[in-house]
Amino acid sequence: MTRSDARLWLPFTQMRGFDPASRTFVRGRGATLEDSAGRNVFDAVSSIWTTIHGHCHPRIVEAIAAQAARLDHATTLGATNPVAESLAQRLCDLTAMGRAFFAGDGASAIETALKMTIQYWQNVGQPQRTRFVSLTGGYHGDTIGAMSVSDIDVFKARFGAVTFERLAYDSASGVVDSGDVAGVIVEPLLQAAVGMQLVPAAAYDALRTMAPLLIVDEIATGFGRTGTMFAFEQLDLHPDILCVGKGLTGGTLALSATLSSARVYDAFLGEHREMKQLFHGHSFAGNPIACAAALASLALFEEERTLDRAGRIARDIARRAESLRAHAAVGDVRFLGTMGGIELRPEVVRTGAAVSGAWRVTDGLYERGHFTRPIGNVVQLVPPLCSTGEQIDAFFDALEAELAT
Repeated sequence: MTRSDARLWLPFTQMRGFDPASRTFVRGRGATLEDSAGRNVFDAVSSIWTTIHGHCHPRIVEAIAAQAARLDHATTLGATNPVAESLAQRLCDLTAMGRAFFAGDGASAIETALKMTIQYWQNVGQPQRTRFVSLTGGYHGDTIGAMSVSDIDVFKARFGAVTFERLAYDSASGVVDSGDVAGVIVEPLLQAAVGMQLVPAAAYDALRTMAPLLIVDEIATGFGRTGTMFAFEQLDLHPDILCVGKGLTGGTLALSATLSSARVYDAFLGEHREMKQLFHGHSFAGNPIACAAALASLALFEEERTLDRAGRIARDIARRAESLRAHAAVGDVRFLGTMGGIELRPEVVRTGAAVSGAWRVTDGLYERGHFTRPIGNVVQLVPPLCSTGEQIDAFFDALEAELAT
């Protein structure tokens, strides 16, 4: 089979004219990916915000191999395993939450949170609470419920027939006080999918004393990306439900978690005849291999002082990004910790026959040894937390050179 006959359908990719040979990764090490042409490129987007300690970190690889030889999988539907129990305890200790419910990816964690919220209110005798409030410009995933509480038209407009209505959060509107609102779901401080937009801390003030459940989506921002282990720590928020994913396993395996407070968990306890148990689950929830990878990743935060590294990377980014603000092609520069992007002015970014706007720039960056993707006209930079100062400088040098062409 030739590469043009490849059967793989890629997400968010126009397949007509796409040449798989142009972006086929065959190996990874540290903050670098190697493609099938033998070119090494800096993974400047952490393979969509997942890779934390670098690709193929020996500590995580060893943990995966050892667990695969011991217990590859066992259901958590009415059963448990020691690795999932250990990870649940570790996550609850890190977040001050009460219980951990596992799934496979971020959108699945959000679906769990939404269903958990709806059933919580049924279990406590307020079944009229069925509506959800979310931030303007929010994004929570591509499954039906996650799409419904999101607010980016390009991702959901085609699917209105199967999504439900969301209410827009405005800290001054009082919408959260409505007696039919079940939950408010927010991304803390930074909304990645809408173009790395920063959210003022004051926007969250009204969420500390409200009746609906507070769902905090840390799928993108969690695990050191914003300067603290989780961004909500910077806001003094106390989530009723907390969703984590992406970097949970260090970016090696698919795993997410929906963490609940003791208050939420206790509402699901009762006699069998009461049918209060959570009516939701996933076949691979609590997979031992994925959980082993996550435990190894969390251990590395202490062993390698990952948060200190993240602080150094954030300072390197801030130093170089600030110098771009005056560039004629740059409209804005937005970063929180190691997450952010450079927004290009549409009127000064040349348009080509095949790609336009920031796509031309990111394609040029790839040729210069840096892999990222644009969000609209925003060039993303979300590097692995093992990146060196030299790699950060090289990215900005390449971006400046590309903008000068």
